[in-house]
Amino acid sequence: MRAILGCALAVTLVVCAGAAAKDEKIDAKKLVGKWEPKEKKEGASFVIEFTKDGKVTISVNAKEKEAKFEGTYKVDGNKVTTAIKFGEKEQKETHTIIKLTDTELVSKDEKGKEETLLRIKSK
Repeated sequence: MRAILGCALAVTLVVCAGAAAKDEKIDAKKLVGKWEPKEKKEGASFVIEFTKDGKVTISVNAKEKEAKFEGTYKVDGNKVTTAIKFGEKEQKETHTIIKLTDTELVSKDEKGKEETLLRIKSK
């Protein structure tokens, strides 16, 4: 009896994991565009742009100082890995996409911090 229950549990876990894996894939085309944080900080702006050719640009403007950082990104299922150059150093980060619509991007970083970005409408 214990063996049968164990097998049934294992099959259930595999089926659920397979179903979850299917649901986790995002439409990478929806990622392309400019995004900004939903919760903005006073006196600062932050824009991240994903291009269709796998490039990413981060523009930061804080206290009248501007900075722009460039790099690449790769989508694998529901994970987006970015490699951004900060001077001579390259920093890699992986974010898990929780929700991606035409107007909203919700992701969680490797430390579990969740962030919501809103698409910037083109003018």
